[in-house]
Amino acid sequence: MFEKYRSAEALKGTDFAPEALSSDGYKTRAAPPGHQEILNGRPSERAVIHLGDAPDGGLTAWLVVVAANLLLFSTFGLSNAWGVFQAYYEENLLRHTSPSTIAWIGSTQYALIYLPALATGRLFDLGYFKIPCFTCSCVIVVCTFLIAECTQYWQFFLVQGLVFGMCCGIIVGPALVVVSHWFHKKRGLALSLTAIGASCGSTVFPVTAQKLIPLIGFKWTVRVFGFILIATLGVGNILLKRRLPPVNVHGGLFNLKVFRNMAYSIYCISGIMVFWGLYTELTYISVSAIAIGVSKDFSFYILAIANASSTFGRVTSGLMADKVGALNTMAAFTAAAGIATFAWPFARNETQLIVISSIYGFSTGGYVSLFTIVAVEMGKIEDAGRRVGMFMSISAFGAIAGPPISGAISTASGGFVEAGYYAGSIIMCAVVLLLWARYLHLESLQEKC
Repeated sequence: MFEKYRSAEALKGTDFAPEALSSDGYKTRAAPPGHQEILNGRPSERAVIHLGDAPDGGLTAWLVVVAANLLLFSTFGLSNAWGVFQAYYEENLLRHTSPSTIAWIGSTQYALIYLPALATGRLFDLGYFKIPCFTCSCVIVVCTFLIAECTQYWQFFLVQGLVFGMCCGIIVGPALVVVSHWFHKKRGLALSLTAIGASCGSTVFPVTAQKLIPLIGFKWTVRVFGFILIATLGVGNILLKRRLPPVNVHGGLFNLKVFRNMAYSIYCISGIMVFWGLYTELTYISVSAIAIGVSKDFSFYILAIANASSTFGRVTSGLMADKVGALNTMAAFTAAAGIATFAWPFARNETQLIVISSIYGFSTGGYVSLFTIVAVEMGKIEDAGRRVGMFMSISAFGAIAGPPISGAISTASGGFVEAGYYAGSIIMCAVVLLLWARYLHLESLQEKC
């Protein structure tokens, strides 16, 4: 896929390559020996960085993967468990608030995981990594304990939606990028294993909530979440470390010239539409389960099953992408997610919900594990990190709008069928845009992409 951008790889082993490439996608200019410099920890553009020098294994490298897993377990894991909170708030704490209004808390949280990517990627390249990560980890723990004390909508929105979501977003991007410092040939495997952390967290938190809320109540259940985060975020911060020196890249945060590439522009639009529809089922599947007579206890397991299935989707899609291309794989997995979203409101018992949620989780896992790869390849490699950040930040607007709109539709219609049609149609439109972007990039329907 995208062979025309790989020519720089041939220079990676030379000492005087015109433009050596850092493993997180940015350009550093080569300099003769003796002129390589990183002064006082500040980024330099003159340091030579060899991609092939990545250890591709060893204790330190795999501990970094473990650390990234723990950070994604804590951030993505608890955020993707929002369906548990949506169902509980509708039934208890915020029962006089409409589902659409409550959904704004979760959608804001989803969006803020992606929205800061542009800024955090730039800060990471400049060397600002450990302190922001540690600071946000502390704030996440504090927010979790504060959620247990909230009683009004604005408090939940501020603490759980805005502050918690923003801090998760500041951690997630660099946690993914730093893994690539330690792996080159095995980078796909390492990133696939890293993504498992998010799926595990998304499974553990709903199951824990289902077990503990009847025993110790909502407040102490959330406090238990806080203690879990202290352990996982603490170990993650200790083990996570970068291997490559900071790099200063010319230019600002936003490179408008990249939108001259029509394929990339269409791909960004597809990202907005995918996230616009993708989080509807994840948000409301527990609520819909209760609506058709499934017990409240088992409704939490439905969400856990969907998130657990995404683990297999992430690994499978990574293996398929190496064979048939990332964009081809994404289109297929996204289409499956759209079909599952159409089918979800028509489930009438536990068995049907389990099947649909498994297909949905598997297919969404395939999309979220691959979207950065395509953004990297749709342009010059030295601008890859900024281009990924732009895609994630733009796509965040779809994540923030999707669940509230679907909630408003379900409230107005008195069920989830219309919301399923709406979200499923949005996702299928995104599939068409993915295929269009593929054609614009390759000008062919047969090449691997």
